[in-house]
This record gives sequence, C-alpha cells and structure tokens, in this order.
Amino acid sequence: MPSLARGLGIPRRLEDRAGVAITFDDGPHPHGTPAMLEILAREGARATFFMIGEQVQRRPELAAEVAAAGHAVALHGYRHRLQLRLSAAEVESDLTRGAAAIEDATGVSPALHRPPFGIYSAAGLAFARQHFRPLLWSRWGKDWRKLTTPGRIAARATRDLAPGDVILLHDADFYSSRRSHERTAQALPLILAELKRSETASVLPV
Repeated sequence: MPSLARGLGIPRRLEDRAGVAITFDDGPHPHGTPAMLEILAREGARATFFMIGEQVQRRPELAAEVAAAGHAVALHGYRHRLQLRLSAAEVESDLTRGAAAIEDATGVSPALHRPPFGIYSAAGLAFARQHFRPLLWSRWGKDWRKLTTPGRIAARATRDLAPGDVILLHDADFYSSRRSHERTAQALPLILAELKRSETASVLPV
C-alpha cells in the first residue's frame, strides 16, 4: 500500500530519474522471458528482471541471457514466499540463497530487491536494507489476473505515468494464472508505444 510504503521509507519510484522503469517479476520462465527479451530488443528498450532463485537454478543460461542483453538483474527471493510467514532466519536464508543463485548464473551480484507480493516483514526489510536496495512499484498492469486482457494491462500500467514511475509486470506464470505471461507479452509493445508517444523513455533503476 502506498501509504505504508511511504511510512516505512520503501521506495516505489525513482525520484532522480527522468524516465520510467519497466520491471518484471517471477522469472526466468522458459517461454515468458524469451518473449519479453525479443520485444525489448526489437524496441531498443531495457528493463529490470526481479528473479526467483529456484527458477534461476533451473534455467541459468536464460538468466545469463537476460544480463548479457544489457538488462538489470535483481532479486525477488529464492522461493516465492510471503515474508510474513517466515522467521527472520528463514528470510535471511531465502534472500542469501536467491542472490547467490543469480550471481552464479549471471556473474552479477543483484543490487535491488523486491519481496514477493510486495510485502516485507520487519526482519526482511532490515536484512534487505543491509544488503540490497529495496524497490517496490508505483504502476502495475495486474497482468497475473486470469480474465484480464493485453489492452487492460497496458492501459492500467501506463495510466497517469510520470517521470520516475516504476511499472510492475511479470514474465512468468509460475505463481499466477496459467499462461498469463502471454498476455503480458502482447501488452508490452502497447506499453512501450505509449512510453514513446509520451516521450517518457524507459530506464534502468540502478
């Protein structure tokens, strides 16, 4: 929730940036991630991928491809679990294992972290602040929904965009409705076209 994030000092926007950041959660995915990479390459855009460690370990070559293409790799966790259900030790282990998996696959130590569901526990936030830069989002497409459409995703994600906004999308359907990444792939060109139309360039939140 914006008010809670503001009260805790968790960034949802990039206040020092002139453009908009596109971010993807939950990958890498064998179909969704390559689809996003192809569209971004075609449009000359860069994004940030918040990866799940266990998915990285299953597809290390795909995680490496994301980094090699010039996109930022960031940490979402080792598993997609709500921090509020974990002990402090479990959260620390999850983040440590996730970061190690990403670094092993890509050669990049992730600097950014975003928790599953966008919810930190007190222990999780304290640990994340010690080792990473927490970043949530200010715009989202709600692309995980079963009954949404590419048009709705794009319209919601780009509504009232302003410089510094962070858009949340998903390149995987592991933790959402089946094949939801396909609708995201169809929405992404619409989102990029709106960014170009409004002369709001996508940027890397690093």
